[in-house]
Amino acid sequence: MTEFFPLIELYRVSRTYELDHSSEAAIPALKDVSLTIYEGEFIALTGPSGSGKSTLMNILGLLDTPDKGQYSFRGKPIHHMSSDELADLRNKTMGFVFQNFQLIPRTTALENVEVPLFYRHPPLPPREIRNKAKTMLEMVGLKHRLHHYPNQMSGGQQQRVAIARALVGNPSLLLADEPTGNLDSHTSKEIMELLTELNTQGITIVMVTHEEDIAAYAKRVIRMRDGEIIDDGERRNSL
Repeated sequence: MTEFFPLIELYRVSRTYELDHSSEAAIPALKDVSLTIYEGEFIALTGPSGSGKSTLMNILGLLDTPDKGQYSFRGKPIHHMSSDELADLRNKTMGFVFQNFQLIPRTTALENVEVPLFYRHPPLPPREIRNKAKTMLEMVGLKHRLHHYPNQMSGGQQQRVAIARALVGNPSLLLADEPTGNLDSHTSKEIMELLTELNTQGITIVMVTHEEDIAAYAKRVIRMRDGEIIDDGERRNSL
């Protein structure tokens, strides 16, 4: 029997945003959320606008911190970590893909993918950075677009560059926020097939989406409403 190991464990995590200094203006974005994400899962977070799925994604990706509750990454609590330690953990273990690609406009596909490696410690040799970036772009099918700029590529190609950039640091976890939101249905299918293939290679994926047909690619669908998980379709046996 295959044994699955927890990658991230959340216990009663809450996050409230204050619009001003008055508690009456506070917005509870997450309410006592407990969640375990296992190595190798492909999870879709779904729910209406304002349900808390993007807040949960930001907390999972160490881009935001909870007001209450516990977060552990591979069994290690993060609440004792400094901001530098959190940044180092994020840079070495996580990759991010966004709806609007967030590529640097005046930089080629190859140079865009190289960017995360410039922040690695200890520093990598320039030739190694270049080779890693080229390998990632070839893996996502863009060998012929290495020196193209974002405005010279289609939306699907730009998203593939963004995925290559997210993967170049060899992360354990890929976090994708509406990765097909700006794409047509045909291109969306291609991107989802790419993410599915990456998951079969062992990368854990957590994806935010409001589209049911996109969520259907995931092995586990978690539905949210009003800052709470209302349904968690755990399907770890399908890993």
